[in-house]
Amino acid sequence: QVTLVESGGGLVQAGDSLRLSCAVSGRTDYVAAMAWFRQSAGKEREFVSGISQNGGYTDVAESVKGRFFVSRNNAKNEMYLEIDILKPEDTAVYYCAGRGWDYPSQSEEDYTTWGQGTQVTVSS
Repeated sequence: QVTLVESGGGLVQAGDSLRLSCAVSGRTDYVAAMAWFRQSAGKEREFVSGISQNGGYTDVAESVKGRFFVSRNNAKNEMYLEIDILKPEDTAVYYCAGRGWDYPSQSEEDYTTWGQGTQVTVSS
């Protein structure tokens, strides 16, 4: 069994930066590619960014390109999402997800393990 736990969310002001973390525990060898998704109130959950197991391949949604940066530290079993120049429209619950295949798909159906989410609220 694999457990993912997000942290780092909170109330921030527009223009600030924030770093979210996702800690992986349990059968960490079951997790290869990982990704971040987010869900705003009244909207579908959407892909934000993903990363391969060794970090050599990353993907980021066009809507946040240039402001969102994903990374991971396998020695610590953690994944991160650096968010720069936060905007009110970034307000959402951010989820980390993992899958056994080493390709960070943009489709949430491809992920088998999910965290409980961390709320990010950006005030204008």
